[in-house]
Amino acid sequence: MKLRLLAAALAATVVLPLGIANAADLEVTHWWTSGGEAAAVAELAKAFDATGNHWVDGAIAGSGGTARPIMVSRITGGDPMGATQFNHGRQAEELVQAGLMRDLTDVATKENWKEIIKPSSLLDSCTIDGKIYCAPVNIHSWQWLWLSNAAFKTAGVDVPKNWDEFVASAPALEKAGIVPLAVGGQPWQSAGAFDVLMVAIAGKDTFNKVFGDKDEAVAAGPEIAKVFKAADDARKMSKGSNVQDWNQATNLVITGKAGGQIMGDWAQGEFQLAGQKAGTDYTCLPGLGVNEIISTGGDAFYFPLLKDAEKSKAQEVLASTLLNPKTQVAFNLKKGSLPVRGDVDLAAANDCMKKGLDILAKGNVIQGTDQLLSADSQKQKEDLFSEFFASSMTPEDAQKRFAEIIASAD
Repeated sequence: MKLRLLAAALAATVVLPLGIANAADLEVTHWWTSGGEAAAVAELAKAFDATGNHWVDGAIAGSGGTARPIMVSRITGGDPMGATQFNHGRQAEELVQAGLMRDLTDVATKENWKEIIKPSSLLDSCTIDGKIYCAPVNIHSWQWLWLSNAAFKTAGVDVPKNWDEFVASAPALEKAGIVPLAVGGQPWQSAGAFDVLMVAIAGKDTFNKVFGDKDEAVAAGPEIAKVFKAADDARKMSKGSNVQDWNQATNLVITGKAGGQIMGDWAQGEFQLAGQKAGTDYTCLPGLGVNEIISTGGDAFYFPLLKDAEKSKAQEVLASTLLNPKTQVAFNLKKGSLPVRGDVDLAAANDCMKKGLDILAKGNVIQGTDQLLSADSQKQKEDLFSEFFASSMTPEDAQKRFAEIIASAD
């Protein structure tokens, strides 16, 4: 959808924020609806309400793929919310270019975001034509394999230390009536799992050549063929998951009905809510235990232009609150993600979060595909892997289609 054409029609309804300090109700839309996510969102709401304003929760059930079209439709249709979640990257690019999103550069400059937000790529993803349009709230990394210690005990095998050991354990898990790998039916889950396999098996440089440089030859080459072989293994291991949502798949691991799950660190919120302890009840393998590299994508809040001056002022307060050190700690401990500030105390972090912090400190990071691909290219990739995991498509045919997507990606 090209949004620039809508900007002129809506411009007359938009008034820039005025310096009014009155408190206001501010609707905030997001797709954080699982138990762990809801607990984390409550920390943001509590911090904002403490300013005298009021967080009006606009949770949209489902995934980002379900929520984003609703969010975009409201903004382009002249019914904007006060703030809305998007992932770091290019998901709000056309909304910004259409003149529908608020410039936060003054707030960012006043509070020195360029110095405190680490890595700098997070703020770079919020920046278009030199202006800052979003407030990063966390770093979410995809590159994790979550394992149920109880499931492997039941199957009579040791908890794996890497992907190859995990694949080798599949027969024992299946014999014990346990699904080896839990994968939900939402397209972004299978596409994300493939991206994780690529970093683990083909490495950081190949990942960047494919998604950063859009190198079709590499996408069609032997290194990616190995990744598709691993994806085929994952597909076979996930038969019998029979769940749709990601947190339902995580619950299979929590309850010992599945051996493991490839999922981002937001899964930690579900383990925490279930009262499970990292290293005791479950094991986490960053980079699938092969390449300890994490992506530095995550979530950010964008602020549509509003005609209500009091709500516009409240937007500035919310943007500031999201980056407050106390808010950063409280939210990210519940969410399972890492803070975007490099100067906060996370002494209470669990075993898995400490692993992520250590990898981040070493600089073993990549950008997420949401930062490297347009929303359209990302959707094509998700559709491919949704079909691949649900069908008997050969790895060779899937790789051919994948290379075509990369060739035309933007």
